Amino acid sequence: MYRIRTFDNIAERGIAAFAADKFQVDEDLKSPHAILLRSHNLTIDELDTYVAAVARAGAGVNNIPVDVCTERGIVVFNTPGANANSVKEIVLAALLLSARDIVGGMRFVRTLQDVKEEIDVSARVESEKKRFRGRELTGRTLGVIGLGSVGSIVAKAALDLGMDVVGYDPALSIDAAWRLPSQVVRMENLPSLFSRSELVSLHVPANPETSSMINAETLASFRPGTALLNFAREEIVDVPAVVNALDTGILSYYFTDFPNSLLSGHDRAHAMPHIGASTTEAEENCAVMAARQLDTFLQYGNIENSVNFPTISMEPSEGHRIGISNKNVAGSLGGLLSVLADRQINVIDLINKSRGEIAYNLIDIADPPSDQILADLLAIETVIGVRAIANEIV
Repeated sequence: MYRIRTFDNIAERGIAAFAADKFQVDEDLKSPHAILLRSHNLTIDELDTYVAAVARAGAGVNNIPVDVCTERGIVVFNTPGANANSVKEIVLAALLLSARDIVGGMRFVRTLQDVKEEIDVSARVESEKKRFRGRELTGRTLGVIGLGSVGSIVAKAALDLGMDVVGYDPALSIDAAWRLPSQVVRMENLPSLFSRSELVSLHVPANPETSSMINAETLASFRPGTALLNFAREEIVDVPAVVNALDTGILSYYFTDFPNSLLSGHDRAHAMPHIGASTTEAEENCAVMAARQLDTFLQYGNIENSVNFPTISMEPSEGHRIGISNKNVAGSLGGLLSVLADRQINVIDLINKSRGEIAYNLIDIADPPSDQILADLLAIETVIGVRAIANEIV
């Protein structure tokens, strides 16, 4: 039986996705074969010897020591797109709030609590409501940076609202390109997008290339009065530069899901408590997706939506499967096959995929692999990890 250790409050639908006769799922399990978590900051000490995979019920993996996992041959999964609709909806709310001073209007209404007569309330409202006049979104231009799972459906929703949409994504995948509405105008660079946009929404991951991508220099390319929305990652925005842009009128509003002490006192900076994916549906979708990925990997060795290993899939055969991770260097696959050939092990089927400096192999053999064969494979200099997938787990 496979052991799955959980951290955080994983949605029950995700737990129920594991077959009870094949998986034991609990937060207090010892020597787990896999870890399922959400926001828990996973430490190296929690990566026990048996751990073969870590799955995060969410898109980001900043709370997981991915480099250490890769060095140990541990596959790290995330759930891209599972919470996309939830994030899209909060972005739409921010778009509407940026066009109409709804927040300011509601604050004003609260000041009327001591006005006793309804006629006086109505008079005050009529005299002050012009302060909160806004604009319609229809006909305005939204710039979307990052056209993946979230960015593409934000773009579509904006088009449905009658907006014009321009987008920029230098790493746009083929699948994402197919999902993208044809009405989205692709920009060649960020300055071009900024010069055309009245509102800008960020949907890129946090990595060295995107760190502080919105800074004093890039903000200088914005149209005066642009509204900026960041529901992606805190690190992609230089907060002091944003505050200065709000003060100087480059930005009209800044809406974000990442509170910061520099933003808390600014009237036109509206920070939410990281609730973009905090819906029942998103949490369930992420948990179920993560559970299914662990299920498929542990039972068959197949990998989908890993952040550190290649995507790989091979249909089950009548043989016995071995999963092997190794350094992606020339001759590695030949070395694996030589060990099997020297021991007269018949290979039924195999598949080899690589990603950067790591390679992963699924090899189906005719007979159950002995402990000695597994040890011989692991002894190869370039091999990182070996797992007998078809053998019964105890």
